[in-house]
Amino acid sequence: MTFGTIRKAMGTIATGAVALGIVALAPSIACAQGNAGARPISLEEAVRLAQQNSPLTVQARNANRTSESAVRASLAQFLPTASFSYSGNQAGGTQFVQGTPVPTSGLPWSYSRSVSSNLTLYDGGQRNYNYRAAQANMESAGANEVAQRYSVALTVKTQYFNVLAANEQMAASKQLLEQAQQQLNVASAKMKAGVATLADSLTSAIAVGNAKLSILTAENSLRNANAALTRLVASPVMVTATLADTMDTGKVDLDEAQLLAMVSDGPSVRQSTQALEAARAQHKAATTPYMPTLALNASYGQNPKQSQNFNFGGGPTATSTRFGLSLNYTIFNNYTREQSLLVARVNAENAEANLRDAKALVVQNLTTFLSNYRTAQSTIELQLLTIQSAREALRVVQQRYNLGTSSLLEVLQAETTLDNARAQLINARVNARIAKANIEALIGRDLK
Repeated sequence: MTFGTIRKAMGTIATGAVALGIVALAPSIACAQGNAGARPISLEEAVRLAQQNSPLTVQARNANRTSESAVRASLAQFLPTASFSYSGNQAGGTQFVQGTPVPTSGLPWSYSRSVSSNLTLYDGGQRNYNYRAAQANMESAGANEVAQRYSVALTVKTQYFNVLAANEQMAASKQLLEQAQQQLNVASAKMKAGVATLADSLTSAIAVGNAKLSILTAENSLRNANAALTRLVASPVMVTATLADTMDTGKVDLDEAQLLAMVSDGPSVRQSTQALEAARAQHKAATTPYMPTLALNASYGQNPKQSQNFNFGGGPTATSTRFGLSLNYTIFNNYTREQSLLVARVNAENAEANLRDAKALVVQNLTTFLSNYRTAQSTIELQLLTIQSAREALRVVQQRYNLGTSSLLEVLQAETTLDNARAQLINARVNARIAKANIEALIGRDLK
């Protein structure tokens, strides 16, 4: 290689280094702007705000309110009805008397008042079954509210953990950039000394560029995760996760038998159980139209009083009272009872199948999530050792490369091993956190 060729190559490397230096500032600026203006928020606060503002939890709370009102309405059916009426009328005009129209005789104003009440004494038990169905629906709505709260919490935690993972990835990428920059400096110095080739410097420069690209990718992931978290908590300003608990993945201290007992009484199972109870009560209520109904009714009225002028019906009036019992039995109503009974029976069978499947599903999901959590925890322990080993291996091979007893390829392989171990550690932490959050959603309670 001639002196001119070497000088030209050195110029190319210098120009590339300047360009890479300019690009190197971009990730740093981007990192500074990634959380710029974003308000750090704790996981507990994020979950609380999301559960307060999420459409799912709002709808669940309103459904619970509606079901409570339905219970009160069904209970009120056992009480008698009461009504009051009052009327005042003015009559005028003409009437025919022997074919001749003459003015209407009598006083023009007439008034009447009445109070009536009705009480169903027997309806085949329909009111009782409707009340039991309403109670079961209220319990089901309460379980659904708990399920929706933890469903929203799971979504929020997933985005929160994505923010933590993006911050971890950015920190790892910065370490990778620092290692690649140091390697580029060593390769450039060795090339100037004539003990390394131009290919080593160019390869090191590419490694620096890849590290910067990794930082930009982590920055983009952080921005997206922050935006998603902000939407979930319904915050008017951008929010981000606090980095104090980056290393904490949470613990599941309960054994599998305890967790199985909890998921068997979890929100989804309770909801399906109460739905079955409501369906059975509605099926029984559908049989009551085959029974007669017995009702008690009473009324008190003041017969029409007439006056010359409007006086709101004052003065003495005649009265009337009425008291009676009524018995009613439907002989045939065009198979309406039969259709209602069939639909109620089908709904009960469907609810029973849903409950059976819900019990099996929570056991399946617990097995999956618990296995994922345990695997992630084991992976974390392994990757921590792997990172420690990879760092030591990289230190040794870098020293050997500086002394000229090792190739740049071995250095790059050691850096790749360390980078992969860091990435797997980050993924394992996210997997452990999400698996724990899924278990909490199954059992309907937080695991500290």
